[in-house]
Amino acid sequence: MCEFTRIETGLGEECGVFGAYDMDGGDIAGDVYYGLFALQHRGQESCGIAVSDTYGKRRVLSKKGVGLVNEVFNEEELSSLAGNLGVGHVRYATSGGTRVENAQPLVINYIKGTLAIAHNGHLTNAVELRNELAYTGAIFQTTIDSEVIAYRIARARLKTEKAEDAIKVAMNKAKGAYALVVSSPRKMIGARDPWGLKPLCIGERDNTYFLASESCAIAAVGGTFVRDVEPGEIVSFTKRGIFSDKSMCIDPKEHARCIFEYIYFARTDSVIDNVNVYHSRILAGKALAKSYPVEADLVVGVPDSGLVAAKGYAEESDIPYGMAFHKNSYVGRTFIKPKQSQRVSSVKIKLNVIAEVVKDKRIIMVDDSIVRGTTSANIIKMLKKAGAKEVHVRISSPPFLYPCYFGTDVPSNDQLIAHTHTRDEICEMIGADSLGYMRLDKLPEMVNGLSFCDGCFTGKYPMEVPGEDQSRAFEY
Repeated sequence: MCEFTRIETGLGEECGVFGAYDMDGGDIAGDVYYGLFALQHRGQESCGIAVSDTYGKRRVLSKKGVGLVNEVFNEEELSSLAGNLGVGHVRYATSGGTRVENAQPLVINYIKGTLAIAHNGHLTNAVELRNELAYTGAIFQTTIDSEVIAYRIARARLKTEKAEDAIKVAMNKAKGAYALVVSSPRKMIGARDPWGLKPLCIGERDNTYFLASESCAIAAVGGTFVRDVEPGEIVSFTKRGIFSDKSMCIDPKEHARCIFEYIYFARTDSVIDNVNVYHSRILAGKALAKSYPVEADLVVGVPDSGLVAAKGYAEESDIPYGMAFHKNSYVGRTFIKPKQSQRVSSVKIKLNVIAEVVKDKRIIMVDDSIVRGTTSANIIKMLKKAGAKEVHVRISSPPFLYPCYFGTDVPSNDQLIAHTHTRDEICEMIGADSLGYMRLDKLPEMVNGLSFCDGCFTGKYPMEVPGEDQSRAFEY
């Protein structure tokens, strides 16, 4: 999560960060724009770009606003953002948080110059760090924990030789999840939390270098994927070369990548920590078919993240795979609407059942998760209204039982349908003929044995977490 607030509608998605540095001095705003466009699925509330010219006065030019990338920026505005070093950010929507002040990147002017910072993640000790800063005179302009990180870096920079060292000081203080892209007057710097909770990768194109939340964004700008930033690594790009500091790295056995990147958040064509997201979801579907077989005529997926898992289920079960829904791509993700009434109506606007596909058939419907159950119930009702004889639901994640403290806005326990109801009760409540969730012991197969965080399913977190009220102490 990129802010302190309580989500009221359902599962919130992540933010996306992107950075570009053209060592030859070419303008980079267009690349940042297209990189953010490829990361739009990670955040649809606001976006921003900040650029600077490492050959000129090194003045930072920036623009950010509420809305999608193509709504906030036009060709004229992009051409005015002249500079060869750029940082961009897309942010997802939450209740009460739609204000331009909270859009990123944050641009900090201080005695050593200017920093532009884009952050994906959530600090579990942000309240404590914010209070420490406030009592020493810091004045905050936003309600996001990203500003806490920015202040920490700026203050540490006064006593360090270089920006990378200041980021390391800030990382030593920060607890929780973060992927950072930072531009200083002559450098682009990326940093990833030691647990690897948030993804970050490196790309290149000729003499231009990129940092991105996902590899799909590097491909979108014609770049070549180089590698992932390792958990705990600080990587910097300067005209003298690329430098890496791994002194903050921890034992790989302690890594805790967010499993939901593979289940839902990441784009299907991305690769995260050498794991292909498409292949991961195929394996999830196959595991569901082995765990919960049922006689049926057709396997369908709920767009978008349920489609590949549904294909995997169909391949393993030898039941035909079909497209049962038409998706209106111009409607935002349903669970990020600020009001429940809007969320319900958005389901009907966003998805339409293709009656000819499902009529008189027994359907297996694969989706990535059930949070409150409202969306699932509406979709099942639509399928049966269109003539489906049976709807068997298969979910490619285990039941959500606990909140997330690291950037995925899983709601509080009392709002999670699986926390207060049994599987049979949920099945009846959503109107399904049967229901099967991904088994916990099958999750490692999805990520080729990588260490990951499954705290929202098990209540076991990779670090000590605060009470829910403290972690979400700031309201808008």
